[in-house]
Amino acid sequence: MAEQRKRVPKKKTARKPPSKRHLTAAEIQHFRGLLLEKRREIFQNVFEIEGETLKKSRLDASGDLSSMPIHMADLGTDNYEQEFALGLMDGERRILHEIDDALQRIEDGVYGICEGTGDPIPKARLEAQPWARYCVEYARMVEKGLAEGIQ
Repeated sequence: MAEQRKRVPKKKTARKPPSKRHLTAAEIQHFRGLLLEKRREIFQNVFEIEGETLKKSRLDASGDLSSMPIHMADLGTDNYEQEFALGLMDGERRILHEIDDALQRIEDGVYGICEGTGDPIPKARLEAQPWARYCVEYARMVEKGLAEGIQ
């Protein structure tokens, strides 16, 4: 009798993964391609931002070749532009981290499953945001502070 009780939970857990496996191998490859393309695009953006904003001196950025002293307003503008660029780069790095996590979920065989509910994430959401870790409903709950999200 103890043998029968042990088998029942095994059968239940054996049924769940196929129902959650809502993506075909071709769809997973498609989403992997989207993730890798977005990853390349972000790397290029970060490289361009670094090159255009952070590696140039004030004279290079403004084209000012005179030897006149730097005006305080110019310094403020330069600082603002640099802070703005750093903010953009930080956002891009966060998305890179999310993309890397999504690629790991593909390797682990759990891509496309909401980490909050365990339900499949709709394909339309994955098309719009292939690194999504939550279904829309759970993501809204996380945004409102009604559920815990992964940081």
